[in-house]
Amino acid sequence: MKRFASLIALPLMLSVAACSGEAEKGAESATSGEPIAAIPAPAGKNWTETVTKTDKGYYVLGNPDAPIKLVEYASLTCSHCAEFAEQAFETIRDKYVASGRVSFEMRNYVREPLDLTASMLTRCGPNESYFALTEQVLANQADIFTKAQAMGQQRFEAALAMPDNQRFVALADGTGLIDFFAQRGISRDQAMQCLTNVDTARALADNTNTATKEDDIQGTPTFFLNGRKVEFTGWPALETEIQALGAR
Repeated sequence: MKRFASLIALPLMLSVAACSGEAEKGAESATSGEPIAAIPAPAGKNWTETVTKTDKGYYVLGNPDAPIKLVEYASLTCSHCAEFAEQAFETIRDKYVASGRVSFEMRNYVREPLDLTASMLTRCGPNESYFALTEQVLANQADIFTKAQAMGQQRFEAALAMPDNQRFVALADGTGLIDFFAQRGISRDQAMQCLTNVDTARALADNTNTATKEDDIQGTPTFFLNGRKVEFTGWPALETEIQALGAR
């Protein structure tokens, strides 16, 4: 999608970074550890359906005490993030998270207003719906871009100029996101409530700025394994690093 010139005009402190195909190289490569035994979920539970929210407002899929912790900084409007989700998410969930050995934390790194609007909407349902909604946005990214382009720059800029508690409603309406999420279980009333919550928007923007400064995030997707930033050259290499930590 040709980026609108006004995408960085949002009056929130947004850090705009490039959508990058790789993260910076970490200080060291993964070490090969002993295989870790599978960790059963509590009775009546399934790790692939267990989602917890962190103090910073991020979401963790799986065993919150998993010995291997995979973290992804992702943008919902980053094509490389969409590619990674298509290639890897099912395997991460069904092979690694399901075993209880690995948890997967998604951290929204919002790059511009459309990204921020979609990120707000993924938080409209219960915690358990966050990953499914996020995956749906990434899987349908091209269609969302097409509708955003059809909105036109004049209407887009007019939406950005609205008061804080109206701006994201106008963007979501104009880009078809309200209808998109309604088809996936988030009613219009729910969407309105989420999109008028300026605190959510500010928290997402603040988290992005903090990540830029504290974790040196320069692009998306960027990955951490057990707190160590890893070089990302594709899913096969990242999976090898996960296995080297004992998930095998």
